[in-house]
Amino acid sequence: MGARALKWQAPRFRERPPWIGCDLQTLRNSFFGPFRDMPGGQRLLLPMADGDRLAARLDGAASGRDPLLVLIHGLAGCETSASIIASARHLAGQGWAVLRLNLRGSAPSRPTAAGHYHAGRTEDLAEALRRLPHDLTRHGVVLIGQSLGGNLVLKFMGEDGHGLPVLGAASVSAPLDLAGTCAKMMAPRNFLYHSYMLAAMKREALAAGAGVSSAERAAIAAARNVFEYDDRFIAPRFGYSGALNYYERNAAKNFLCRIARPTLILHALDDPWIPASCYTAVDWPRLPSIEALLTERGGHLGFHGRDSKIAWHDEVTTSWLSRNFRSQGNKGIDGTSGGARPAPERPAAR
Repeated sequence: MGARALKWQAPRFRERPPWIGCDLQTLRNSFFGPFRDMPGGQRLLLPMADGDRLAARLDGAASGRDPLLVLIHGLAGCETSASIIASARHLAGQGWAVLRLNLRGSAPSRPTAAGHYHAGRTEDLAEALRRLPHDLTRHGVVLIGQSLGGNLVLKFMGEDGHGLPVLGAASVSAPLDLAGTCAKMMAPRNFLYHSYMLAAMKREALAAGAGVSSAERAAIAAARNVFEYDDRFIAPRFGYSGALNYYERNAAKNFLCRIARPTLILHALDDPWIPASCYTAVDWPRLPSIEALLTERGGHLGFHGRDSKIAWHDEVTTSWLSRNFRSQGNKGIDGTSGGARPAPERPAAR
């Protein structure tokens, strides 16, 4: 489907019954979790230049010379989002050190960091990485962004990683075209998704400690859809002339051509929230640093496949990480150097 061929043989994705179709793939984690986090975990508070501190959680411990993996959540999410917990659990179980970063406005960061994040606020990500202990970053960092966090990560990579020791990145279900994604989210078939997400965004923005003015509070409460929320709250708060200006200046599609470090992009073309054209319009072969794998099925952050109860995107990401960044001789818990099982199937983007 126009994606650049991978440099290894990735397992083919096939939907696992009963999770057939984009909506059930998307909603499966909401129905069945995981809702319980891993035991333990270390809390870090990372100072920002303005005196605020972003909350992060560290799980696992890398051995050898493996880089730190930093997971970035999506819109209205945080370290306890079901897909973030599932990814962190799988990656830590494969022997990686995994840090889950909570952006401004998310519940874990709200007590120590006022304000809000947006789709392209990469300066916070850069500052958080600079504030990580050297022991964690001495072998480099690899970023993994999910959904809106994927857009943030890809924009960051297109900005040359802000001069930080970021070795590479991966994104899953990223809205490369923010304006197109907003329009699709507001389509009649997505009424329930849109209502749910708008309510979650408003709760997050209006929660105690979020640091909004009375005028902003009124604008948030009055927003009837995601576009109005972005146009009346996010855009003016961050100095954009309106939602369309905010979308265009922060959409990852405009930064892909500048990415110079190894980057993996995974996406399902039946994603109910993101237009397939966001991905099919990209000339992937002209982007030598990016390996993109587009599947016909999988929904949004779904990828619940027949061959494993581990989400397909987590298996593919782990395999890619192992081939690109795992230190010699460092093995996962299954005794192999990679998390995803080799598959005899073609590495096609279908």
